[in-house]
Amino acid sequence: MEIIGSLFGYVLWFAYELVHSYALAIIIFTVIAKLVLFPASVKQQKSMAGNARMQKKMAALREKYANNKEKLNEETQKLYSQEGMNPYGGCLTSIVPMFIMLGVFYAVAYPLTNTLHISKDMVASAKDVLVSIPGLNVGTTAMYGGQIDILKYFGSFESIQACFEGGKHSIAEIGEFCSSFNLTGFNLLETPSQHGFSVYLLIPVLCFVTSVGSQYFIQKLNSNGAPQQGCMKLMILALPLFSAYIAYTVPSAVGFYWICSTVLGFVQSLIMHYFFGPDMMIARGEAARVALLEQEEARVQEVR
Repeated sequence: MEIIGSLFGYVLWFAYELVHSYALAIIIFTVIAKLVLFPASVKQQKSMAGNARMQKKMAALREKYANNKEKLNEETQKLYSQEGMNPYGGCLTSIVPMFIMLGVFYAVAYPLTNTLHISKDMVASAKDVLVSIPGLNVGTTAMYGGQIDILKYFGSFESIQACFEGGKHSIAEIGEFCSSFNLTGFNLLETPSQHGFSVYLLIPVLCFVTSVGSQYFIQKLNSNGAPQQGCMKLMILALPLFSAYIAYTVPSAVGFYWICSTVLGFVQSLIMHYFFGPDMMIARGEAARVALLEQEEARVQEVR
């Protein structure tokens, strides 16, 4: 993940150099990441639409062969073959984007080593200085190597600045980078849990709302009217609640990235559903079946 995060970090740095705002750079970066993942997302959408298309046929087979599991498995395999579907086809297209998105997360959560590409030794020295300063509440230091906390307090302590002297970036450049986390008075270096009831609560709340909303509408579109299973209903709430809790306990930059990623992912899903939704896939499948029948009839007429 560190290797992937470092590679994506170059993209994030490129975006930052364009706009000199870390918040806007995250948005640009997320768009680029979605474009990179788009082919895998299309395959996943096709697989989901194909599975939704087969639900009625699968239900008919289960009813017909309810007392003959061996025959049911045989007919199920035939159905998948006839439809050109792979029962495990969506697994790889789900796993690969997940690993890439974890790499993207590492690029955002570890800005010093992955975005600025500052040496780990310098970052470690700055972390040691940070935790030795009395009175600072650096609760995320252990989880994220203290990198966002280092940026948060960079301009306040010369002892932290001294750790980066002679490095890849000057003290002034790192200071400018720290200032770029301000978005219309909203500091993405701040952690919502450290501010109680404040405007920073919008980050975890939006993480939850956007995640639940996008999952609910996308699954409703892809289910083609079929009722959702209990486990799916649970996941719609469980994962967003977990992400909201994490967003509450970590610097706002991480939660802001999740919100951007969720919103852009929802827009991408709507676009893909328009082209590869269950209704569209059914129509294309029927058109292909009719075309195949016409070709077979033409061959029979030629033989006659």
